[in-house]
Amino acid sequence: MTFRSLNRLALVAALALGCVAMAGAARAQQGPSPAALAAAKELVSLKGGAAMFDPLIPGVIESVKNQFIPTNPQLTKPLNDVAAVLHKEYAAKRAEMLDLVSQIYAKHFTEQELKDIVAFYRTPSGKKMIAQEPAAIKESLDAAQQWANDFSDVVLQRFRAEMQKKGFKL
Repeated sequence: MTFRSLNRLALVAALALGCVAMAGAARAQQGPSPAALAAAKELVSLKGGAAMFDPLIPGVIESVKNQFIPTNPQLTKPLNDVAAVLHKEYAAKRAEMLDLVSQIYAKHFTEQELKDIVAFYRTPSGKKMIAQEPAAIKESLDAAQQWANDFSDVVLQRFRAEMQKKGFKL
């Protein structure tokens, strides 16, 4: 997994988490309460955010390892051995990512809003949202890409027609 792939994965994860809600009350200058952080952590977990970040740690380890292999192919086995140790050693860092994302959510939503959102996700409709949202997002992105491709063809033809009126052939 390359850093580019990791960046894309992080972006996709952030977008998916961002779909939880679009609005939130401004937070006071002090940090979020422990109850707000707990609600935020529960929300991120319910939405699958914790699992969404699971590939980051192994991806970073593999990416760094793979930077050494092209110039040191004879070290592939020892590098793989080190990577295996690092996978075990850094597995606990997953909690850091969950804490970080929870802090961000607790910054953007009040404690009560977080509790309300968590309560919604525990309802049948909320559970269905969690289950169906990834497919709806993917289908929406695919549809938007197709629409953009079709619209690009329309715009391209229009440019050609308008430039032809001006005596230019594109």
